[in-house]
Amino acid sequence: MPLFGSTFSPKKTPPRKCVSLSNLHLLDRSTREVELGLEYGTPTMNLDGQSLKFENGQWVAEPGNFTGDRREMQRLLKRNQQLEEENNLLRLKVDVLLDMVS
Repeated sequence: MPLFGSTFSPKKTPPRKCVSLSNLHLLDRSTREVELGLEYGTPTMNLDGQSLKFENGQWVAEPGNFTGDRREMQRLLKRNQQLEEENNLLRLKVDVLLDMVS
């Protein structure tokens, strides 16, 4: 019996061969779509009665699904236009100030 060592040294196991248990790789794409339902379509969601769908990287409201008050919509559009005009004016002022500084 050795004093400073262990006589037990297990052998290293050989690496396993990668074998897939699934046969999905044998099917072509169209068969996989039919069998597994891989055709999802565009993502859609419904928020407060208005349905939105995801197209080209942006959420887009579907036309004709707005259930809110038409007057509220007009008010919001008018407010949006006012804010855009104010933003443009402030950008112009900043440009003028930068020209005066330089």
